[in-house]
Amino acid sequence: MESIPFRCPVCQEPLVLFSEEHSARLGCIKGHSFDQARQGYWNLLLPQRKRSKAPGDNAEMVLARRAFLDQGFYEPLAFKIADTISEKLANCQATHTNLLDLGCGEGYYTQLIESKLMAADLPSNVIGLDISKEAIRSACRRSTSIQWLVATGADIPLMPESIDVATLIFARLLPEPTAKVLKPGALFIVVWAGIDHLRELRALIYKDVRDSDLNPDAQLMDQFIPIETLNLTYPIHIQDSTSLQNLLMMTPHGQRLTPERRHALMQHSSLKVTADIRISLYQKR
Repeated sequence: MESIPFRCPVCQEPLVLFSEEHSARLGCIKGHSFDQARQGYWNLLLPQRKRSKAPGDNAEMVLARRAFLDQGFYEPLAFKIADTISEKLANCQATHTNLLDLGCGEGYYTQLIESKLMAADLPSNVIGLDISKEAIRSACRRSTSIQWLVATGADIPLMPESIDVATLIFARLLPEPTAKVLKPGALFIVVWAGIDHLRELRALIYKDVRDSDLNPDAQLMDQFIPIETLNLTYPIHIQDSTSLQNLLMMTPHGQRLTPERRHALMQHSSLKVTADIRISLYQKR
Protein backbone atom coordinates (compact mmCIF):
# COMPACT_ATOMS: atom_id res chain seq x y z
CA MET A 1 0.00 0.00 0.00
CA GLU A 2 1.29 3.44 -0.90
CA SER A 3 1.71 6.06 1.81
CA ILE A 4 -1.11 8.42 2.71
CA PRO A 5 -0.37 12.05 1.70
CA PHE A 6 -0.96 13.59 5.13
CA ARG A 7 -0.32 17.33 5.56
CA CYS A 8 0.51 19.06 8.83
CA PRO A 9 -2.48 21.21 9.87
CA VAL A 10 -0.14 23.65 11.63
CA CYS A 11 2.55 24.45 9.04
CA GLN A 12 1.23 22.69 5.88
CA GLU A 13 4.38 20.56 5.49
CA PRO A 14 4.09 16.84 4.62
CA LEU A 15 3.57 14.48 7.55
CA VAL A 16 5.62 11.29 7.74
CA LEU A 17 4.49 8.16 9.56
CA PHE A 18 6.78 6.89 12.33
CA SER A 19 5.86 3.41 13.56
CA GLU A 20 7.18 1.95 16.79
CA GLU A 21 6.49 -1.34 18.51
CA HIS A 22 3.34 -0.28 20.34
CA SER A 23 2.55 3.15 18.88
CA ALA A 24 2.57 5.32 15.78
CA ARG A 25 2.80 9.02 15.16
CA LEU A 26 2.84 11.53 12.35
CA GLY A 27 5.54 14.17 12.27
CA CYS A 28 6.74 16.98 9.99
CA ILE A 29 10.14 18.57 9.41
CA LYS A 30 9.20 21.53 11.64
CA GLY A 31 8.69 19.31 14.66
CA HIS A 32 4.90 19.11 14.87
CA SER A 33 3.79 15.66 15.98
CA PHE A 34 0.48 13.81 16.21
CA ASP A 35 0.06 10.50 18.03
CA GLN A 36 -2.33 7.87 16.74
CA ALA A 37 -5.29 7.29 19.06
CA ARG A 38 -5.55 3.83 20.60
CA GLN A 39 -8.67 3.20 18.48
CA GLY A 40 -6.55 3.73 15.37
CA TYR A 41 -7.56 7.18 14.11
CA TRP A 42 -5.59 10.40 13.70
CA ASN A 43 -6.82 13.63 15.30
CA LEU A 44 -5.65 16.46 13.04
CA LEU A 45 -8.29 18.97 14.14
CA LEU A 46 -6.62 22.00 15.67
CA PRO A 47 -8.37 23.57 18.69
CA GLN A 48 -8.80 26.90 16.90
CA ARG A 49 -10.73 25.10 14.15
CA LYS A 50 -13.42 24.00 16.61
CA ARG A 51 -16.60 26.04 16.95
CA SER A 52 -17.56 24.06 20.06
CA LYS A 53 -15.89 21.75 22.56
CA ALA A 54 -17.11 18.64 20.70
CA PRO A 55 -18.15 19.60 17.14
CA GLY A 56 -20.21 17.34 14.91
CA ASP A 57 -22.48 14.47 15.90
CA ASN A 58 -22.54 13.54 19.57
CA ALA A 59 -22.43 9.97 20.90
CA GLU A 60 -26.21 9.56 20.94
CA MET A 61 -26.54 10.71 17.33
CA VAL A 62 -23.71 8.42 16.22
CA LEU A 63 -25.32 5.39 17.88
CA ALA A 64 -28.68 6.19 16.26
CA ARG A 65 -27.11 6.60 12.82
CA ARG A 66 -25.12 3.39 13.12
CA ALA A 67 -28.15 1.40 14.28
CA PHE A 68 -30.35 2.73 11.47
CA LEU A 69 -27.80 2.23 8.70
CA ASP A 70 -26.91 -1.27 9.91
CA GLN A 71 -30.51 -2.31 9.25
CA GLY A 72 -29.84 -1.84 5.54
CA PHE A 73 -32.28 1.00 4.81
CA TYR A 74 -29.61 2.83 2.81
CA GLU A 75 -27.84 -0.24 1.45
CA PRO A 76 -29.08 0.35 -2.14
CA LEU A 77 -27.46 3.79 -2.02
CA ALA A 78 -24.19 2.46 -0.60
CA PHE A 79 -23.97 -0.21 -3.29
CA LYS A 80 -24.79 2.30 -6.03
CA ILE A 81 -22.01 4.62 -4.90
CA ALA A 82 -19.50 1.79 -4.55
CA ASP A 83 -20.42 0.29 -7.92
CA THR A 84 -20.15 3.68 -9.64
CA ILE A 85 -16.68 4.30 -8.21
CA SER A 86 -15.49 0.80 -9.12
CA GLU A 87 -16.71 1.17 -12.70
CA LYS A 88 -15.03 4.55 -13.13
CA LEU A 89 -11.74 3.37 -11.68
CA ALA A 90 -11.73 0.16 -13.71
CA ASN A 91 -12.16 2.20 -16.89
CA CYS A 92 -9.39 4.69 -16.10
CA GLN A 93 -6.66 2.03 -15.73
CA ALA A 94 -5.31 3.55 -12.52
CA THR A 95 -2.62 1.48 -10.77
CA HIS A 96 -3.41 2.92 -7.33
CA THR A 97 -6.07 5.27 -6.00
CA ASN A 98 -6.34 7.64 -3.06
CA LEU A 99 -10.02 7.95 -2.11
CA LEU A 100 -11.37 10.45 0.42
CA ASP A 101 -14.82 10.23 2.01
CA LEU A 102 -15.65 13.69 3.36
CA GLY A 103 -18.05 13.89 6.29
CA CYS A 104 -17.84 10.11 6.59
CA GLY A 105 -19.70 9.93 9.91
CA GLU A 106 -19.47 6.52 11.54
CA GLY A 107 -18.08 4.98 8.37
CA TYR A 108 -20.98 2.95 6.94
CA TYR A 109 -20.55 4.09 3.34
CA THR A 110 -16.75 4.33 3.57
CA GLN A 111 -16.39 0.70 4.63
CA LEU A 112 -18.69 -0.58 1.87
CA ILE A 113 -16.77 1.43 -0.73
CA GLU A 114 -13.50 -0.04 0.53
CA SER A 115 -14.95 -3.58 0.39
CA LYS A 116 -16.14 -3.06 -3.18
CA LEU A 117 -12.75 -1.76 -4.31
CA MET A 118 -10.98 -4.70 -2.69
CA ALA A 119 -13.39 -7.19 -4.29
CA ALA A 120 -12.76 -5.56 -7.68
CA ASP A 121 -8.98 -5.79 -7.13
CA LEU A 122 -8.58 -2.02 -7.34
CA PRO A 123 -5.66 -1.07 -5.02
CA SER A 124 -6.65 1.96 -2.97
CA ASN A 125 -5.89 4.02 0.09
CA VAL A 126 -9.29 4.86 1.58
CA ILE A 127 -9.49 7.84 3.94
CA GLY A 128 -12.53 8.77 6.03
CA LEU A 129 -12.73 12.30 7.44
CA ASP A 130 -15.23 13.75 9.90
CA ILE A 131 -15.18 16.58 12.43
CA SER A 132 -16.92 14.41 15.06
CA LYS A 133 -14.53 12.46 17.25
CA GLU A 134 -17.41 10.26 18.40
CA ALA A 135 -18.24 9.37 14.79
CA ILE A 136 -14.63 8.53 13.93
CA ARG A 137 -14.23 6.39 17.03
CA SER A 138 -17.24 4.40 15.89
CA ALA A 139 -15.88 4.23 12.34
CA CYS A 140 -12.69 2.61 13.58
CA ARG A 141 -14.74 -0.45 14.49
CA ARG A 142 -15.89 -0.85 10.87
CA SER A 143 -12.42 -1.13 9.33
CA THR A 144 -8.84 -1.13 10.58
CA SER A 145 -7.37 -0.62 7.09
CA ILE A 146 -9.14 2.69 6.38
CA GLN A 147 -7.27 5.79 7.54
CA TRP A 148 -9.75 7.61 9.79
CA LEU A 149 -9.22 11.34 10.42
CA VAL A 150 -10.78 13.74 12.88
CA ALA A 151 -10.49 16.96 10.90
CA THR A 152 -12.50 19.71 9.27
CA GLY A 153 -13.49 19.72 5.61
CA ALA A 154 -12.70 23.43 5.62
CA ASP A 155 -8.99 22.63 5.99
CA ILE A 156 -8.36 19.08 4.82
CA PRO A 157 -5.01 17.84 6.23
CA LEU A 158 -3.89 16.19 3.00
CA MET A 159 -1.35 17.38 0.45
CA PRO A 160 -2.58 19.44 -2.52
CA GLU A 161 -3.56 17.45 -5.60
CA SER A 162 -3.12 14.10 -3.84
CA ILE A 163 -6.64 12.60 -4.09
CA ASP A 164 -8.03 10.70 -7.09
CA VAL A 165 -11.65 10.30 -5.90
CA ALA A 166 -13.66 12.15 -3.25
CA THR A 167 -17.16 11.44 -1.99
CA LEU A 168 -19.52 13.72 -0.09
CA ILE A 169 -22.64 11.90 1.11
CA PHE A 170 -25.40 14.05 2.64
CA ALA A 171 -22.79 16.49 3.94
CA ARG A 172 -21.94 20.17 3.57
CA LEU A 173 -20.33 21.30 0.33
CA LEU A 174 -16.98 23.07 0.68
CA PRO A 175 -15.86 23.44 -2.95
CA GLU A 176 -12.53 25.24 -2.61
CA PRO A 177 -10.90 23.07 0.11
CA THR A 178 -12.13 19.95 -1.66
CA ALA A 179 -10.78 21.04 -5.04
CA LYS A 180 -7.43 21.87 -3.43
CA VAL A 181 -6.69 18.26 -2.43
CA LEU A 182 -8.03 16.68 -5.65
CA LYS A 183 -5.79 15.94 -8.62
CA PRO A 184 -6.67 17.60 -11.94
CA GLY A 185 -9.31 15.44 -13.60
CA ALA A 186 -10.17 13.73 -10.30
CA LEU A 187 -13.67 12.37 -9.69
CA PHE A 188 -15.92 14.04 -7.09
CA ILE A 189 -19.19 12.32 -6.15
CA VAL A 190 -21.85 14.35 -4.31
CA VAL A 191 -24.89 12.60 -2.84
CA TRP A 192 -27.86 14.81 -2.01
CA ALA A 193 -31.56 14.58 -1.25
CA GLY A 194 -34.08 14.72 -4.10
CA ILE A 195 -37.38 16.58 -3.93
CA ASP A 196 -39.32 13.64 -2.50
CA HIS A 197 -36.71 12.34 -0.07
CA LEU A 198 -38.44 11.36 3.19
CA ARG A 199 -41.47 13.37 2.08
CA GLU A 200 -43.88 11.27 4.16
CA LEU A 201 -41.82 11.88 7.30
CA ARG A 202 -41.53 15.59 6.59
CA ALA A 203 -45.31 15.79 6.12
CA LEU A 204 -45.71 14.56 9.71
CA ILE A 205 -43.22 17.13 11.02
CA TYR A 206 -44.00 20.33 9.11
CA LYS A 207 -47.28 22.07 8.41
CA ASP A 208 -45.90 23.22 5.07
CA VAL A 209 -43.67 20.69 3.30
CA ARG A 210 -41.29 22.55 1.01
CA ASP A 211 -39.48 21.07 -1.96
CA SER A 212 -35.70 21.19 -1.70
CA ASP A 213 -34.04 23.57 -4.14
CA LEU A 214 -30.55 22.17 -3.56
CA ASN A 215 -28.45 21.57 -6.63
CA PRO A 216 -24.67 21.29 -6.24
CA ASP A 217 -23.92 22.45 -9.80
CA ALA A 218 -24.13 26.15 -8.99
CA GLN A 219 -21.76 25.88 -6.02
CA LEU A 220 -19.23 23.69 -7.86
CA MET A 221 -19.13 25.25 -11.32
CA ASP A 222 -15.90 27.23 -10.74
CA GLN A 223 -13.84 24.18 -9.73
CA PHE A 224 -15.67 21.22 -11.28
CA ILE A 225 -17.21 20.03 -14.56
CA PRO A 226 -20.53 18.17 -14.22
CA ILE A 227 -20.44 14.66 -15.72
CA GLU A 228 -23.84 13.16 -14.92
CA THR A 229 -26.47 12.82 -12.21
CA LEU A 230 -27.92 9.44 -11.26
CA ASN A 231 -31.38 9.15 -9.70
CA LEU A 232 -32.11 6.53 -7.06
CA THR A 233 -35.64 6.13 -5.70
CA TYR A 234 -36.99 3.28 -3.57
CA PRO A 235 -39.35 2.72 -0.61
CA ILE A 236 -38.22 2.39 2.99
CA HIS A 237 -40.52 0.55 5.38
CA ILE A 238 -39.88 1.39 9.03
CA GLN A 239 -41.63 -1.15 11.21
CA ASP A 240 -40.80 -0.22 14.79
CA SER A 241 -40.55 2.87 16.97
CA THR A 242 -36.84 2.38 17.67
CA SER A 243 -35.96 2.60 13.98
CA LEU A 244 -38.17 5.65 13.62
CA GLN A 245 -36.50 7.30 16.58
CA ASN A 246 -33.06 6.53 15.10
CA LEU A 247 -34.09 8.07 11.78
CA LEU A 248 -35.22 11.22 13.55
CA MET A 249 -31.93 11.40 15.43
CA MET A 250 -29.87 11.26 12.22
CA THR A 251 -31.78 13.85 10.18
CA PRO A 252 -32.04 17.62 10.69
CA HIS A 253 -35.82 17.26 10.57
CA GLY A 254 -35.83 15.38 13.87
CA GLN A 255 -33.93 18.20 15.54
CA ARG A 256 -36.73 20.64 14.66
CA LEU A 257 -39.57 18.64 16.20
CA THR A 258 -41.62 20.15 19.00
CA PRO A 259 -42.23 17.78 21.94
CA GLU A 260 -45.89 17.54 20.96
CA ARG A 261 -45.18 16.59 17.36
CA ARG A 262 -42.48 14.13 18.43
CA HIS A 263 -44.94 12.40 20.77
CA ALA A 264 -47.57 12.21 18.03
CA LEU A 265 -45.07 10.90 15.50
CA MET A 266 -43.84 8.16 17.82
CA GLN A 267 -47.38 6.76 18.01
CA HIS A 268 -46.91 5.36 14.50
CA SER A 269 -46.22 1.63 14.72
CA SER A 270 -44.88 1.65 11.17
CA LEU A 271 -44.11 4.19 8.48
CA LYS A 272 -43.40 3.95 4.77
CA VAL A 273 -41.16 6.71 3.42
CA THR A 274 -39.54 7.41 0.07
CA ALA A 275 -35.81 7.44 -0.48
CA ASP A 276 -35.29 9.93 -3.32
CA ILE A 277 -31.58 10.50 -3.82
CA ARG A 278 -29.33 12.15 -6.38
CA ILE A 279 -25.77 11.03 -7.06
CA SER A 280 -23.94 13.75 -8.99
CA LEU A 281 -20.58 13.08 -10.59
CA TYR A 282 -18.05 15.84 -11.26
CA GLN A 283 -14.55 16.12 -12.63
CA LYS A 284 -12.08 18.62 -11.25
CA ARG A 285 -11.14 21.26 -13.80
